[in-house]
Order: sequence, then C-alpha cells, then structure tokens
Amino acid sequence: MQLNQVTLPSTDVARGAAFYRRLGLRQIVASLPKYARFECPDGGSTLSLHHADRLLGPTGVVVYFECPDLDARVAALAQQGLVFDSGPVDQPWLWREAYLRDPDGNVVCLFWAGENRRNPPWRLAEQP
Repeated sequence: MQLNQVTLPSTDVARGAAFYRRLGLRQIVASLPKYARFECPDGGSTLSLHHADRLLGPTGVVVYFECPDLDARVAALAQQGLVFDSGPVDQPWLWREAYLRDPDGNVVCLFWAGENRRNPPWRLAEQP
C-alpha cells in the first residue's frame, strides 16, 4: 500500500494553489474554482485542494513535507514573504521542523529527519 494523496479544504482554491506553488509543489490539475492538484517534486505523492464554502475550524491535521535543505528553504520562503509560525527547530523525536499555515489555516510542517523518519532508534522490531 502507498499513500496516494491528501486533500485539504479551501475557501479560495486559486489563492491556496498559489501558496502551494510557492512552497515548490508542481501544479498538475487546475479545475478552478473548485479543485487543484499538485505533485511533490520528489517521490510522486500528490496534494489536492477542494473548494469548501466554509471551514469547520481547526482539524488537527498537519501536512508534512520533507526537505533535505530545510534551513535554506525556510530562509528563502521567508524572504519571499511567507510567514512561519516557528522556524527550524530540532525536536526530541529527532526531526528538525518549521511550521506555517496555508491561506485557509491548514498547518504545514517542513521538516528534515533523514534516516530517523522511518527508522528512529525506538522503531518497533519487525514482527514475523
């Protein structure tokens, strides 16, 4: 099994699309004003925006994008005017993370974890 995509609600899909293009995603579908789909530059996973008349409030969902060049990418995006809730910070779970929100308030985390993403020291042993 492989994760295909995540779809986020957006009250203004065109505005949201501009945000995700600025993050570096490649837009592959533009069915505005209702839908937009993006492809990550590495790995083939996709993210979609789907129009919602209204948002129901914070969902608790966080979308993570892995960036080997995290610090440089955050600095470049901040220079372009994107506002981060927190800059790159080393976390106790061995990831380095920076947080921001898309125009609809969806939480986005840019991070780098290297080998610790899938193989942290506390990973469960393979089960027979």
